[in-house]
Formats: sequence, C-alpha cells, structure tokens
Amino acid sequence: MIPMKRLLPFLLALLAVGTFSLDAQERVRWKLAMTWGPTLSPFVDAVEEMASMVEEMSGGNFVIRIDASNKHKSPFGVYDMVKAGQYEMGHSASYYYKGKNIAFQPLTTMPFGMTAPEQYAWFYYGGGMELMEEAFRPEGLLAYPGGNTGNQMGGWFRTEINGLEDLEGLKMRIPGFAGDVFSELGVTVTNIPPGELYTSLERGTIDALEWVGPGMDIKMGFHKIAPYYYTGWHEPATELLYLVNEDEFNDLPENYQAMLVAAMKLSSYNMYAENYHMSAVAWREMAEEFPNIEVRTFPEEVIAAMKEANEELIAEAKQESPLFAKILESQEEYMEGVRAWTKISDYDYLTDNLEPED
Repeated sequence: MIPMKRLLPFLLALLAVGTFSLDAQERVRWKLAMTWGPTLSPFVDAVEEMASMVEEMSGGNFVIRIDASNKHKSPFGVYDMVKAGQYEMGHSASYYYKGKNIAFQPLTTMPFGMTAPEQYAWFYYGGGMELMEEAFRPEGLLAYPGGNTGNQMGGWFRTEINGLEDLEGLKMRIPGFAGDVFSELGVTVTNIPPGELYTSLERGTIDALEWVGPGMDIKMGFHKIAPYYYTGWHEPATELLYLVNEDEFNDLPENYQAMLVAAMKLSSYNMYAENYHMSAVAWREMAEEFPNIEVRTFPEEVIAAMKEANEELIAEAKQESPLFAKILESQEEYMEGVRAWTKISDYDYLTDNLEPED
C-alpha cells in the first residue's frame, strides 16, 4: 500500500507524465454501503464526491456504486458486510462497532477529547493512521478518515436538565463512549438508526437524543418535539469512517489504489468544511425561524459527574484492551502537546476579540 505522504505526489506524477493509458486500464466496479439514508447531507455528499473523483480520475474505468441504508437494510451492518466482501467499501463510524472492539471507539472521538483540527493533525502526523491500521487490519479491513462533524451539540431534550436527578431514568439515544457515560449517570441509553430518530422521539420511545449540530439537526425536525438544545461535551471531533476490504484493495492496480485513497482524503476534509458551513448558517437563522429553541449548557454538577464517569470508564477500557490503551494514550499525549497551541491560536484569539453579547 502506498504511504499517505507519498500518495498525492505519486498520483500527480502518474497523471502528469502519462505513464499509463486510462483506456487500457482494467474496468472495476465496486459497491459501497452507507450507514446513512440517501438524503443525509453532508455525510452522503462526501461519499458521492469521493466516488465521482475516482470515476473521473480513472476515465470512467473505476466506478463505485453507492447503496444507502434504505437499500441494503442494515445501517449498523456495514462493518460486517465489508468484512465479508458483500461490499468492497463502507461509510460509517467506528464507534458504532465498539462492541466488536473497544479500540475502535477513540478512532471516532472521545468525550472531552481533541477538536477536529487537533484530531486531523494526530491522524496524519501524530501516528493516528498507523494505529487505525493496527486496529482494523487484523479484521481484513483498511480504514480511513471519512469526514468530520466538528464539535457536536449535546442533544435535544423534552425537559430542562437542572441537575443530576433530571437524568435518572431518562431515555436517550446517544452512541459511543458518551452513551456509557450517561448510563453511569442513570440514563437509559439506546442507539437508533438515523432514519428512525424523529419517530422515536415523537412517539416517546426516547425522551432525548443527540444527533450532530444545527446544520443537520434542524432538517430532522427535533425542535418540534424537544425544545431544549444542549451544548456539546461528548463528541468534539466526530470522524466518520471509510472501510475497505483489504483483499479487494490489494487486487486493484496501484494507480487505482492511489486514486481511491486521495479521493477519500479530500472528500473527508470537504465534508468537515461543508458541515461547519451548514451549522454556521443554521445557527444564524435559528432565533428567527425557530424561536421555541432554548439553548442550554449542562449544569456544573452534571459536567463534573460526566468527567468523573468518563475517567472511570477509560480506566476500565484500558485494562480491558491494550490496543485501546495504546490509542488513547497516543491521543492524550498528542493533545497535551497540541492543546497549548490551540489555546494560543484559537482560544486566546477568540477570548480577546469577541465582542460582549448585548
């Protein structure tokens, strides 16, 4: 497999000097399964852009058909379908599969963890890609960053959370490590496919849910049922995931491998930019169009309890999985070094230059 740092120069060199004939290349037809429905932007946009780039770079010889969850009927079965070779590729999130391997969890995000720029720096320059390969390759899978949502909001709640007692017995959709944290605080946690979220909230199957952020949440209509919108703590840099069957990847010509990896990388960062834009626009419109929404921050005692539960669960997971410990310790060490720069470059800049609210 071509190392990431050599990928773009390699691909550009091939295209520039014409060392291969596109017309003479093998015609490849792949299938990709998504966890998402066909209209869930920007998640779907990233996948469609990736497939379009691959097709264009290959002169139409390498085509990837995209199957949304409404077609393959298994939103959380993407991992197994790609591993089995039913699909050559998938687009999902690794923390959905923490039950298979807890080490997958921090490759998506961790509560109180890195921001998106910090996490991208860790993936590509801090050893993250190598650790992701160590986690997935024994399963016959290759894994690549699949697009970042940035800092996610803490969720939609039917009732206001004023203290820990308001969490006791609450039914909430929240995946990943954050779900485990909330379970420790008395919340009844469930994971529900994206297409069933609104109905579950409307029918009272759940009392609260978290999804992503303003740009994606408003379109789902959650504000019509649960007006309290809480700020985030649990997913500061949620990285989606491209999964690739390793045997199928190895069967590709080397230039097709390069095209695919380059397209995945570019589409992933483009998704981060698109989602940031969507949320910024939606946030500006929120007060005018949806005056019923009340933005809240969790009380200090709740945040403190979250942090305590998070630390205890991390300690347990490190004991359970040496690879989880290795990945998280790499992230913690990297964050300790990079956070000083984040504070100087972003936090201090914003703190010093933000105008006070009226």
